[in-house]
Amino acid sequence: MKEVRWPARLRLPRTRRGQRRLVQGLMAACVLALVPATWMRLEAGDRVGTVAEAPVRDVAVVFGAGLWNGRPTPYLAHRLDTAAELYRTGKVKVVLVTGDNSRVEYDEPDAMRTYLTGRGVPDERIVSDYAGFDSWDSCVRAKKIFGVDRAVLVSQGFHIHRAVTLCRSAGIDAYGVGVDEPRDSVWYYGGVRELAASGKAALDAVFRPDPRFLGPEEPGVAEALAAGAR
Repeated sequence: MKEVRWPARLRLPRTRRGQRRLVQGLMAACVLALVPATWMRLEAGDRVGTVAEAPVRDVAVVFGAGLWNGRPTPYLAHRLDTAAELYRTGKVKVVLVTGDNSRVEYDEPDAMRTYLTGRGVPDERIVSDYAGFDSWDSCVRAKKIFGVDRAVLVSQGFHIHRAVTLCRSAGIDAYGVGVDEPRDSVWYYGGVRELAASGKAALDAVFRPDPRFLGPEEPGVAEALAAGAR
């Protein structure tokens, strides 16, 4: 059998000193990758809990999590189920659904609205943000475009600390409800992805860039609250 040789640039060090430096470098990289996620977990602190523990707020914010054949993925459906429970139990009055509608054939907010109405949330109590392209954009737009000052955020447990930290950085008094999920391959993928996303999120929280699309202020949340008060 022909010997397989590593290309020169990928060749592992042969000396103990070189191997030790490689291991130290890998350990340092792992630590650096964990720092942003650890900071966000600490920053969110005790502002994450269950539906029963959530404070009463006017608005719940539900972050998009993808569609399958035009319908919410199981993870997104679980977020929406939780938002519907918050509404039914009187914890929130309005649900702001924020997601991606960058393509005609892909419309997260409308799919989320349809799902919520099917779970008993009145259509007039649902507000759509069609430019929530990532968590930071969703938080900034909730504050600057829709005028949300205080909110309950809904997402999976591996994401909710980042969501709370980002929304607080955007000026929202946020409390997060973490949706429980079985520890399957999707959950572990989400956890690993979260480590990568935390680095960008930390930069967003520090430098506070404008979202990809800002646009004019929208009265949807205020109108939905006013309609509910009548």
